[in-house]
Amino acid sequence: MGAIEERNKAIVRRFNEEFIQGHDDAVFEATIADGFVNHSANPGAAPDRDGAYAWFTTVLRSAFPDLEVTVHDQLAEGDQVVTRKSYTGTHRGAFLGVPATGRRVQFGVIDIIILRDGRYVEHWANADLFGLLAQLRDG
Repeated sequence: MGAIEERNKAIVRRFNEEFIQGHDDAVFEATIADGFVNHSANPGAAPDRDGAYAWFTTVLRSAFPDLEVTVHDQLAEGDQVVTRKSYTGTHRGAFLGVPATGRRVQFGVIDIIILRDGRYVEHWANADLFGLLAQLRDG
């Protein structure tokens, strides 16, 4: 694997660890390009940079303030990075219409990121929101 692939994997890992888990908004600003397109926009989120920021800070962070990210695998080829990860957190705020339950939950995500000049320009994701909602509703 080349230097570009290793650098891109490190950028994606940093985004997950320092922005999503660590709440460091400066990492979002440094990582997401102005023309960013989210091809898998989350429910109620615009498919752009602002929508991605709102999803993570207003929706996900509010519902799961202690969210932890575990990166299980990463594959990279050129400017593309695929990451298999899981989120674990405590449901402390409303999420997709489900009031806070106080339950500890875990759900998987597979992301595909395209980077240019070290910044995210495109994103696709497969998140197990069905499994997450089942944990919130069924206990």
